[in-house]
Amino acid sequence: MRPVPPLPTADLPVVVIAGRPNVGKSTLFNRLVGRRQALVADTPGVTRDRKEGVALIRGRYVRLIDTAGLEEAAPDSLFGRMRASSESALHEADLILFCIDARSGITPADEHFAQWIRRQNRPVLLLANKAEGRQGTASALEAYALGLGEPVALSAEHGEGVTDLMWEIAERLPPEHASEDSAENAPDTDGDEEDTRPAGPLRVAIVGRPNAGKSTLLNTLLGEERMITGPEPGLTRDSIAVTLRDEDGEFEIVDTAGLRKKARIDETLEKMSVSASIEALKMAEVAVLVLDATLGVHEQDLQIARLIEREGRACVLALNKWDAVEDRTATRKAILDRLSISLAQMRGVPVVTFSALTGSAVHKLLPAVREAAEVWNARVPTGELNRWFESMLERHQPPLVNGKRLKLRYITQVKSRPPTFVIFGTRAEQLPEDYKRYLVNGLRDTFDLPGVPIRLQTRGTKNPYAES
Repeated sequence: MRPVPPLPTADLPVVVIAGRPNVGKSTLFNRLVGRRQALVADTPGVTRDRKEGVALIRGRYVRLIDTAGLEEAAPDSLFGRMRASSESALHEADLILFCIDARSGITPADEHFAQWIRRQNRPVLLLANKAEGRQGTASALEAYALGLGEPVALSAEHGEGVTDLMWEIAERLPPEHASEDSAENAPDTDGDEEDTRPAGPLRVAIVGRPNAGKSTLLNTLLGEERMITGPEPGLTRDSIAVTLRDEDGEFEIVDTAGLRKKARIDETLEKMSVSASIEALKMAEVAVLVLDATLGVHEQDLQIARLIEREGRACVLALNKWDAVEDRTATRKAILDRLSISLAQMRGVPVVTFSALTGSAVHKLLPAVREAAEVWNARVPTGELNRWFESMLERHQPPLVNGKRLKLRYITQVKSRPPTFVIFGTRAEQLPEDYKRYLVNGLRDTFDLPGVPIRLQTRGTKNPYAES
């Protein structure tokens, strides 16, 4: 696995991969960051939003940005918006990797954008990708005609020439600033990774159905047009992570592709997008479930909520387009009633209402996310927990199973993230589900654990006189 960078990504030099569609930019991005982070397919134009990662280049970390393909298009069209996003990334680059397809040769689009890049007054390294074998290397020489210097011939897919490319990148990076003691800056990896809040930003995944306003929400939080948005559903294909800081700390927020019903997912590319969304949810600490408040709760919204619960993540319900709702009281009640009936584990989930398009009340979201993360990380002292447990047993005795009453002895919390409890007792493993729900509801109400999954496990004690 790629090592953790010793410095915040904002302090790292920026290297941007640019070029027309389908020249292998995302494949090269994955190769340099050391893992399959960007979606790759034979279909041109898979990448729509900028994707960032951290790459270790000859002992030095860089912030690597994969961009959408550069294409001539009207500014208000989808491809025009994609190009504007790519150009915005190029303006902050310390080094541009301009990539062409050596097998296809130099195209008019390559020539046009090479001229445009020359005018940006940024360091540029010309890459001739897909230059496998002798023929590919010979074809790469045609790239001299672009006037961007000597091309680096490589094959990102097969790894050929990547070592030479890393040397070339390292030589062109800006001088490295002296940093303070790296041991102080390095993250602490001691302790139980599963049960301790890790160092670094709070990881958040924005999930929901297509066209619910997830990308618009992220743009509003960032205060810039970072994600491609528009009326077309399904614009976001890959899971895009960005870092955001407020007065209380950092967030790593991932915008994911919209999740549709399985029956409607038939294209390979869309299946890859869904897989990336689910993977982002698994890596998150808090999931922000975005709903279109004008449409209410759809069955697919409930399926996504069940997925969040199954993965054990904290959840914040984000009701977008709230400014377009006429009867807000009735709408909120209908949504929460539907969730409470269909998803008992989501009872008490925090709800934030806003308009991502206008920015109204969006500022309430991040504090709600942080509060949900605190509940998700909650720990209940063992003594307090068992005093509660005794009172619950007195109020409603454990049921009879096969004519014998279960003897539940004590309870302990074994982990947080999400809160997980284990009950010990004679034949505790036979505890009925309805009694478990009674205890879970009591845990949630007594110890203020709203809106997070609560795991309740049982451990029976062996009877030494039972037949083996």
